Amino acid sequence: MEYALTFEQYQKGLEQGEFLGLRCNGCDTFTFPPLGTCRNCSGTDLKVTQINGQGTVRTFTVIRVAPEGRRPPYVVAMVELEEGPSVMGNLVDINPDEADMGLIGRRVKLGSQMVQGDTYSPDDCRVITFSLVDRTH
Repeated sequence: MEYALTFEQYQKGLEQGEFLGLRCNGCDTFTFPPLGTCRNCSGTDLKVTQINGQGTVRTFTVIRVAPEGRRPPYVVAMVELEEGPSVMGNLVDINPDEADMGLIGRRVKLGSQMVQGDTYSPDDCRVITFSLVDRTH
């Protein structure tokens, strides 16, 4: 199967501050992070498109017992992007001990950071992060 957007291209985009996803030519649905097929209709007629990098926190959790190689505590959030898809990543620049329900509905911008590989993913790679757009609510 030939992919419209490879993992390497996606990673390179993150490195350059670009959030590359896919838009289905069949149903116009955005898929981010990219997959081999449309997340809505499973179509394969996809074109690479740039996500604007803005979204809204829909839910979150504070990780206090982390997987091997990770340093707790940290906040993991599920964010609904303006283009529609939901994406999970770390909410950075916030004290995990101060995370409360006031985070729900807050606007965030996407970023990325390098993480070291582990037992399950031996290679280092970039992952999605979120920063609050406004520090007050």
